[in-house]
Amino acid sequence: MKRGRNHVAARGTVPGRRDIRLIGKIRRLDLREVWRHEAYDFTAWLEENIDVLNDALDLSLGNVYRERNAGDFSVDLVAEDDDGNLVVIENQLERSDHDHLGKVITYLTALEARTAIWIVSEPRPEHTRAIAWLNESSAAAFYLVKVEAISIDESPPAALLTLITGPSIEAVRVGERKKELAGRHKVLYSFWEQLLDKAKEKTNLHANISPTHKSWVGTSAGPLSRLQMGYYIRSHDARVELYIDHDTGTGEGNRKIFNQLKANKERIEEIFGEPLNWEAPEGRRACRISKTIPIGGWMDEDAWPELHEAMIDAMIRLDASLRPYVRELELPRAAGE
Repeated sequence: MKRGRNHVAARGTVPGRRDIRLIGKIRRLDLREVWRHEAYDFTAWLEENIDVLNDALDLSLGNVYRERNAGDFSVDLVAEDDDGNLVVIENQLERSDHDHLGKVITYLTALEARTAIWIVSEPRPEHTRAIAWLNESSAAAFYLVKVEAISIDESPPAALLTLITGPSIEAVRVGERKKELAGRHKVLYSFWEQLLDKAKEKTNLHANISPTHKSWVGTSAGPLSRLQMGYYIRSHDARVELYIDHDTGTGEGNRKIFNQLKANKERIEEIFGEPLNWEAPEGRRACRISKTIPIGGWMDEDAWPELHEAMIDAMIRLDASLRPYVRELELPRAAGE
């Protein structure tokens, strides 16, 4: 009797597919049952089976040898990459710890290696973050690898190496961005340090303000801490301003303060000596009254002396023109009061 197209498959199988009963089960083994001693067993095995690590990390390490001295210490394994650069490998058949993290960095610097690989049985989250940070912050490449011993059904033990974190294009870009920001912060701090030193010679308005790495410094305008007389710097221009953020709720109170001041716009600009920018944009909580100074910004260091003088002069005039009217403000109740 011929079978029809719609027949019942054998138990445990699907027509046209492999018998799922043939798929084995992975068993995870105690590492110490497979490699009793970290140095004599696991490190020796890895030296002879570096291709397993190469496959896991997509590297091409060769010329592997054990126990090379790094000062008063000995590196578990040292290898070379395709370009002949040294690679240090530190093995730890247990949970990652600070001691071994320190060793990884020490060995890498002592041997002037370009790459460090740290193999552990259980990577702690803080060490995963530390390795990621090192990849963002240094010229070297760091790998954190998890090692497991497994078998399939009753097969001989096998090593399973899993990359936890390592170098990447994204990490390099993040590192470059951090260096750029660090450089920018240093320049901004120097800019404000010079400006505030000069300002103290002409006004006490910002006498108690310290330099910062931010793009803005300011001080309270009168009794309200959230009305700030501030300096603001950008890449290629700067401004002085009264920043109004008294109402941190809906911002409606800020607009009321702004409108009270704007009612005296003509007189305020007469005292200041030139037109000002009156900004109360829809959808924004804060308002400002400002004057832009287009001489230069924090990236134009050659223009700093002239820019500092112009900013200080504009700040003195802005304070003189606004302060009498700030004192007369009928203040709305701020959010939370």
